Amino acid sequence: MRLLKHLFAVPSRRLFAPAALERIAAAIAASEARHTGEIRFAVESALHPRAVLAGVQARDRAIEVFSQLRVWDTRANNGVLLYLLLADHRIEVVADRGFDGLVSADQWRGVCLLIEERMRAGEPEVAVLRGAEALSALIEAHFPRAAGYVDVNELPDDPHLL
Repeated sequence: MRLLKHLFAVPSRRLFAPAALERIAAAIAASEARHTGEIRFAVESALHPRAVLAGVQARDRAIEVFSQLRVWDTRANNGVLLYLLLADHRIEVVADRGFDGLVSADQWRGVCLLIEERMRAGEPEVAVLRGAEALSALIEAHFPRAAGYVDVNELPDDPHLL
């Protein structure tokens, strides 16, 4: 059954039109003005059939994407990946080691539940925008931008469609 969901998954471009992707990128850029963290958003329609048959789960894939997009490559180790796997209806947050002991798994899960609620309502753009804002609030609590801080955008703000 899972294989069929992946074979016939809705393409991410159908849920996220170019204008929506631009608004998401702008929202991420604006939110990063409040803290020193970096947010990446990646969405994947479906996994390759071989990955599905091998039992690859959304969390495993999110960790792989975290590495591929080099979200770990920030000065303060405070990058966060927001990953959606549409075929499995899964939302994953992968945070770099700078958040260890600062943000609980329940807090990250709260962001996922917020996104899930809006996705179920058929509002994918709103879901990601609210999710990015919730992530920013968590990041800002631990990595606020200090006065006089010169920002270097270490990771692209544009959404990554896989």
